[in-house]
Amino acid sequence: MCEGGKKLAGIMKKITQEIAPGKNTKELDKLAEELVFASGGIPSFKGYGGDTKKVFPATICASINDEVVHGIPAENKVLKKGDLFKIDIGMKYKGMHTDMARSYAIGECGGQILALIKVTEQAFWEGVKKMGSGKKMSAYSKAVQKYVEKNGFSVVQNLVGHGVGRELHENPQIPNYYDKKYQDFELKAGMTLALEPMVNVGGFETILGHNGWVFKTKDGSLSAHYENTILITEKGIEVLTIL
Repeated sequence: MCEGGKKLAGIMKKITQEIAPGKNTKELDKLAEELVFASGGIPSFKGYGGDTKKVFPATICASINDEVVHGIPAENKVLKKGDLFKIDIGMKYKGMHTDMARSYAIGECGGQILALIKVTEQAFWEGVKKMGSGKKMSAYSKAVQKYVEKNGFSVVQNLVGHGVGRELHENPQIPNYYDKKYQDFELKAGMTLALEPMVNVGGFETILGHNGWVFKTKDGSLSAHYENTILITEKGIEVLTIL
């Protein structure tokens, strides 16, 4: 997973270099798939859903503006100046999955978009400061929520982070806010988790789009997403999907 995570971070870096006004998200998805296979990996998302009728059709999730997560790339989804664009990508490498996401301001964007992206990323780092072997999972959740709300934004509450490794989505669920309905547990060295704050300008509520995949903010406000795969160690955490 350490090796695969670094490769995935390198792939994201190359995709980032191609993000620009006028690009359609299908082009970016095609590039992502080529890069994944060239690195010796397999896309984690494409075909996700197995034999069910709801199978994800792409290598990346490409979500724009009020789309929170799981946007499907398409030729008619063209990036334009002022957009808030999110890429989520996962890769299976040597039998193990890693997962990451980033948010991007397209062209010249207003201060609110830039602040939202910055707060969402920093919320992740505020959360992982509280993590390590012997620490409680809830410490992460509380730290993320506190930081986001202190900055005037809201944390999505019906979508959470997760365990990751042999499968793309494994237990436990890792909420980005504190709620007693999620069973707290002690973190142990060797655990691998995908932590992913999703943060909205407006309210935390979301709605599921007509395609059965994309989640949008209920009030139409902007949403940002930041995710890394991490490893719990005796001393703290190691981020696997960063160069």
